[in-house]
Amino acid sequence: MKQNNMLAMILAGGRGSRLHDLTKKVAKPAVSYGGKYRIIDFPLSNCANSGIDVVGVLTQYESILLNSYVAAGRRWGLDAKDSGVYVLPPREKSDANLDVYRGTADAISQNIDFIDTYSPEYLLILSGDHIYKMNYAKMLAYHKECKADATIAVIEVPMREASRFGIMNTDDTGRIIEFEEKPEQPKSNLASMGIYIFNWKLLRKMLLADMKDPDSNHDFGKDIIPTMLNDGKNLYAYKFKGYWKDVGTIDSLWEANMDLLDKNNELDLNDSTWKIYTEDVTALPQYIGSEAVIDRAFITQGCVVDGEVKNSVLFTGAKVAAGAKVSNSVLMPDAEVAEGAVVTRALVADGIKIGKNAVVGSADSKNIELVAKRVKGDE
Repeated sequence: MKQNNMLAMILAGGRGSRLHDLTKKVAKPAVSYGGKYRIIDFPLSNCANSGIDVVGVLTQYESILLNSYVAAGRRWGLDAKDSGVYVLPPREKSDANLDVYRGTADAISQNIDFIDTYSPEYLLILSGDHIYKMNYAKMLAYHKECKADATIAVIEVPMREASRFGIMNTDDTGRIIEFEEKPEQPKSNLASMGIYIFNWKLLRKMLLADMKDPDSNHDFGKDIIPTMLNDGKNLYAYKFKGYWKDVGTIDSLWEANMDLLDKNNELDLNDSTWKIYTEDVTALPQYIGSEAVIDRAFITQGCVVDGEVKNSVLFTGAKVAAGAKVSNSVLMPDAEVAEGAVVTRALVADGIKIGKNAVVGSADSKNIELVAKRVKGDE
């Protein structure tokens, strides 16, 4: 069912600095995930599967690859008449004379003219850097049922972790009565997922007022949502049940990939009823050598394995030579592990080569080791 009265805007301009070298030249939403996907594939596929025709992708930092990738709307079936994926870079200058979005709300404000072109009744705003599957049509139905001015998707997190998130405190009906940004003493465990549905006419008025406020951060969490609560607007929490991962750090990106090894993983990338669409890369089938040892591994097309791979995820084109050992690790596209090398609890970046007999990572390390530069081995 087409959601012609709702337009989606994906906030894909984050710098992703906590992913270190992975985002030096590539925007965070364009980072590889799950063997053959990119992070941005998930919100875009969710939009396509939810019947949303028009999607704006708001890009900013290191966006050349991301811009060209999302411009091919055909990947997600969003290239038909009256539909499309549109790349929307910032247009306003910062103090350093750079084009920037000053905050999440400012990113929408700078694109009011684009949104008005489609005259939507509702605006769906999404983060472009989370891994999950969600039917936005069901969230819109809940929004209408509640006669809400805004609906915010939330997920229950362990109370011990709640202080890391924006927390929604609700009454018995699900109406939001208070929003706390990373509270030291959280009152609930309903964490905002960064997914919002707004009535567009109301939000438009608020954005225009926010643009004129010199003291505003121009941010949904810090400004728009608190203002709506103070004004007595109807805000409701939409409780999401399912897999959701904020892949903002090396450890969380590694964890999200390793989750794919779990047979009971809720994400289920093989679900034909909710397909995650991506670039169709031409690659040979995977090749597993006669002497290779494979134990609990996620191995994608184009991989060549002659060594030992245990509890690991190998992306398209990854290679593990004879005598090499890879365990509890993620090898991103075209990463290579040479003969005799040992890789443990590591995430090896795209195209990185680990030399002969080199040792990377440790089973005892607290954090996952990111390998983003070539590791020399025996010559």
